[in-house]
Amino acid sequence: MHGMRHVAQQAIAVFVSASLWGACSSSSTSGTSSKPTPTQPTPKASPDLTIFLTAEMKGSTEPCGCTSDPLGDLARTSELIKRARAAGPVLVLDGGSTLYTQVHLTDNTRAQEVLKSQLIETAFRDDLLVSAMGLGPYDFGQGADKVSPPRHAVNLAEGSGVALQAPEIIDAGGMKVGVFGVLSPDALSSFNISATDPAEAATKAITDLKARGAQVTIALAHMGKDEARDLAKTVEGMDFVLISQNLPKPNRVRSEPMRVRDTWLFMPANRGQVISRLRLNRRTNGAFADALGEVRAAEDAERLVVELSDLKASIEKWSNEPGADAAFIAKKRAEAVTTAQEIAELRKSPLRPPSDGNYFTLAQLKIHKGLDCQTNLVEAKRAYDRESGLANVKAAVGKKPVAVPKGEASYVGSEICEMCHEEAFEFWQGTMHAKAWETLEGLGKEFDFDCIGCHVTGFEKPGGSNIAFNDTLRDVQCEQCHGPGSAHSDSKKGDKRAMMARSPEASVCAQCHTKKHSDTFEYKAYLRDITGPGHGADFRTELGEGATGESLRAEAREKASVSIGQNCPK
Repeated sequence: MHGMRHVAQQAIAVFVSASLWGACSSSSTSGTSSKPTPTQPTPKASPDLTIFLTAEMKGSTEPCGCTSDPLGDLARTSELIKRARAAGPVLVLDGGSTLYTQVHLTDNTRAQEVLKSQLIETAFRDDLLVSAMGLGPYDFGQGADKVSPPRHAVNLAEGSGVALQAPEIIDAGGMKVGVFGVLSPDALSSFNISATDPAEAATKAITDLKARGAQVTIALAHMGKDEARDLAKTVEGMDFVLISQNLPKPNRVRSEPMRVRDTWLFMPANRGQVISRLRLNRRTNGAFADALGEVRAAEDAERLVVELSDLKASIEKWSNEPGADAAFIAKKRAEAVTTAQEIAELRKSPLRPPSDGNYFTLAQLKIHKGLDCQTNLVEAKRAYDRESGLANVKAAVGKKPVAVPKGEASYVGSEICEMCHEEAFEFWQGTMHAKAWETLEGLGKEFDFDCIGCHVTGFEKPGGSNIAFNDTLRDVQCEQCHGPGSAHSDSKKGDKRAMMARSPEASVCAQCHTKKHSDTFEYKAYLRDITGPGHGADFRTELGEGATGESLRAEAREKASVSIGQNCPK
């Protein structure tokens, strides 16, 4: 059986490698667009096409860099696509919710968000050469009339104010690709903008595109997975559906597409962390088949087998350590059970080599730090950091932090704490918390609203810090965990009413240690790093030996160890 599988895999590999795809062309034939058409390189003669798809970028130009395996970067994505164009025809599409980090911009972040949206729009137009874009709520930061470029949304109700692009046919490498966008009826409800029945509008768009000669049809569907499945059950003639709402975490992105009748549905990850690459091989007028579905399932199963083995070994090691953290180990055991179930599911499908007809392969590409960067976008991001930082500081000058209500404590800074807690202060200086501001300065991000809040103390809290006023509150200091300290430092010795919080709740840490920014965070493990002589020595003894934040980070970094790509600053 293993030998038969190996032969089948080889046959499919030969089939796929027989057509690697070259330089790109994309031009609209709809005649209704007011958007600029990207200038594309002249294609080589080829019947095949590579399509890159992104969705829910949510104003992301790069990862924060705080995680063990940071994913998503415009400069890396652009370089990846640029190299694909050097090999064959390429088409780039985006599902929408692209421009802003927030659905509704706040006054203090508006300048930064607008500058970043301009950077993304320019990069999409001039570097990634995106040919069509869907629409989502993260595109409305400056209002419906400022959404740019024109978007695909065939069922958007009249009077929305959004500049729309009619369903269009894009000639990419000689293949006529019909593209349209469709929204969930309630996708834009927070803006009081409604959408009509998606199935009715999609059917009309497909009929129009087919009549105009579309050979392949792609729907940019801003809706959830279940809605997209229902759409595919109702609407005939869709070849591919990019689902671009409520996208999964990168480690949960499916490498195999979902099939509903003759329609294939797939999802990348948000913020550009994982992008989808479709390679189309069109030979007939019929439907497309997934050429590598079973092979990929087998490969994924083998990869998960290795992961499960490593996880079990780690669980055994942690379980045998004195004072093992039972809750942490139980969580890891649950992960092992889930992984084993995924392996069993992947192994259900028999391996079948493809026959003649139309085929595609789907690859979910992680945009990781080992990929090379496009130099001009690295420079563009640096320029953005400088410009947005200046804009943020300029807007904040003269705006001191909110005053403290009468009778409540304000922030005093760690130098005041040191006067009485010298040993605890000395211990703190050896922790990662004491290097938080230095980290931002090294990246030029010290005036970035996306970062600063977790690298200073009391950010935008009464009597705390803000973008322009933070000199004495830089780094994650004592008061970030224990609360404002003025009442304590001003009190007479033994005044219990002004005592500081001795042991902060996990919810305090969770404000910054999120999965997005701190993927290895485990409360007790991280407490082992920040408690010790002079700072909760008895509590540290209670915690006992076991995994620490440092060991969890080191283990994750080793697992994801990849050198930084060429021309990349980080």
